[in-house]
Amino acid sequence: MGMAVCIFFALGKGLGLHAYEIAPEDEVPLNKATYTFVIFYDSASTAAKSSILTFFLSLTHGRKVFHFVNYATLFVVAVVGMALILEQIFHCHPLSAAFRFGTQEGHCEGIFASFLASSPYNIITDFAILLLPIPLLTRMTLPFRQKVILVFTFSLAIFVILVDLTRMAFLEHNAVVQLRLHHGASVGTVGDEDYTWRFPFAFMWSTVEVNMTLICACVPTLRPLAARFSPSLLRNPREKSEIEEGTLEGSQQVPSRGEAVAGELMDVITSRTEAEAEVEQAATRGTTDPFQKEEEPPIINVLNRRPASMLRLNVKESVPPNVLLTTLFFLWGFAYGLINVLNIRFGSLTQLSPWQTRGLHAAYFGGYMAGGILLGRPLLKKLGFAGTLIAGLYIYACGALIFWPSAVRGSLPTFVVSNIVVGSGLALLETTANLFIAICGPLEYSEVRLCVAQSFQGIGDICATELAQKALYKNPKDVAEVVNAQWTYLAIAFVAVLLSVVFYYLPLPEAPNDDLRRVAAQRPENRAKVLKYRTCNVTFGLGVWSMFFYVAGQEAHLVNFVDYVTYSDPSVSSNDLGAVGSTVWTIGRLATAFIMWKLLKPRWTLFILYIASIVFGALCIYTTGQTAVVMAMMVFLFASGIFPILFAISVRGTAQHAKTAASLLAASIGGGAFAPFAQHAAAVSRGQPWSYSTIVALWSAAAIFVVYLNFVPQAKRQVDPVKDDYIKEK
Repeated sequence: MGMAVCIFFALGKGLGLHAYEIAPEDEVPLNKATYTFVIFYDSASTAAKSSILTFFLSLTHGRKVFHFVNYATLFVVAVVGMALILEQIFHCHPLSAAFRFGTQEGHCEGIFASFLASSPYNIITDFAILLLPIPLLTRMTLPFRQKVILVFTFSLAIFVILVDLTRMAFLEHNAVVQLRLHHGASVGTVGDEDYTWRFPFAFMWSTVEVNMTLICACVPTLRPLAARFSPSLLRNPREKSEIEEGTLEGSQQVPSRGEAVAGELMDVITSRTEAEAEVEQAATRGTTDPFQKEEEPPIINVLNRRPASMLRLNVKESVPPNVLLTTLFFLWGFAYGLINVLNIRFGSLTQLSPWQTRGLHAAYFGGYMAGGILLGRPLLKKLGFAGTLIAGLYIYACGALIFWPSAVRGSLPTFVVSNIVVGSGLALLETTANLFIAICGPLEYSEVRLCVAQSFQGIGDICATELAQKALYKNPKDVAEVVNAQWTYLAIAFVAVLLSVVFYYLPLPEAPNDDLRRVAAQRPENRAKVLKYRTCNVTFGLGVWSMFFYVAGQEAHLVNFVDYVTYSDPSVSSNDLGAVGSTVWTIGRLATAFIMWKLLKPRWTLFILYIASIVFGALCIYTTGQTAVVMAMMVFLFASGIFPILFAISVRGTAQHAKTAASLLAASIGGGAFAPFAQHAAAVSRGQPWSYSTIVALWSAAAIFVVYLNFVPQAKRQVDPVKDDYIKEK
């Protein structure tokens, strides 16, 4: 109400006109109304969201994970909401500067930048409010019709997100117009000049957003209206007749606390009479709700099915879940490719130095290290594969959305935070997806499966890079591309959230500790010792060592590839060569999978790949022109298959500690943070070709692992695949 009053009052004082068309006596009242409006917007939005989340606390009670997420979201809404309110109150120094057009520019932070920068916060919290109750409601043992009503009721929050997107679209359109008018390069440079002409639609949609939030919060109380126009929707005829007779069939099922709360919600949604409620309460004490006679659609039964342990699946049975995870690898690679291109665009817009660019890269891989160590192991052990995938996707989405305020403000520190959060989310995905592919099905095909899955990540990367360079960001000088980058990050976040919903409902197999222990015990080689230590532990320790130095060299090659190629042959197009390099990388992984399937054991394949990568890396130092370009491409070809083999071999025989092992391997990917600095220092001091000596040194250190695998008898026996290596009893 207050927001609407402010808008109507401002309209009477000239809102919608250019600033120079507003009468002097209307200037102060108009600015006071606008000042009050923006404070009311943040206050009302925070209060409405806090109210809804407080209401959800009773629904999530007894579900520890959901209850924790509920409290965490409520905390974020309260803290960030209060910060936004205080920012709007004190955005001018002194406060009186907000009431005169002449003093706003020099003494006030822009309303436009604040509105646009806070948009991701609104999207994140709106999604959390939308998704938090749905999984609980869909898994409750309620009649299907009641379940549909409940899910539909809480899904109305999607309209709040749509309204928020519409508001953001108006703000972004305004940004593009102003950037082109003033030849700006950063959205953060767009000020509030002539806001009375530029912002009315944004103000209007802000009001609609808050009111839509309140409507969604009140929908459960609107049953009388629905019952008047469509009573059959809310009551099953069989239920009605049996309630009138006062008889219900018996059952011993006792509802949980959450289901009881859902029943109370149904009472509110359907406004049952007191007599009906008494009969329903009698049913919860020992009788069956008549709705239980309704047959649920077959898809519900499929989604609620409990799959077998992944360690008990044969080749044929393991195909569907592995295909599902491979799809994730493709989408993950697609998002990664877009982000790589956008990072380059951000660097060019903010004129980052080579050291700062590598600092962003280090932040991303620092997130890998933090995510693997701090989040990967506890989440994987507590939530399982599906839960950890969902957590990783949501963290990844949050990191993508944090890019929005960094682009608006042109803030390097905020962009660093975005990279850290994205890296943490991807570390969870690396931990979970790689281990899943490696152990889902017979273990003799672990390395082959992971190579194939990782190759689809490369395909996604190629598709995204080509789309970004040829369609989305064709003209780097066009200021509209700054806005396109923001919408692309928003789209990535949406895809990640939708994937998290998919993985919640699809029946993914898990890996119980008992099965992990049992499948490791089937091979006595896992109990052998090397220098008084168990072979599997030595293999894992050296695998982490090798992974750290391998990824360090890999990232040094990837980050420096374009500079090296353009230095060696200036006539070559760096964009085209990047696409060719990614294609060669993908082909290398597919070829590696085929070789392991038909020709060589994984340890020998890994040995050849390491030696070839080191040799061609050394040749990059001493060659020039087209030959140097070919040598760099050969590095792509041979280095591509190392990671999946390293990961799969390292987790062999780790038994019930496999999840911990996967987390540490994901954390060791953080080695990619420091190597680009060393390589750039070498390039500055002795030239681009000599910088490849850094890569050769790193991969030589990593190759200690393959020497151990191929020349220590206990290690050879422990990592060599054996036929039908899975638990055969179902």
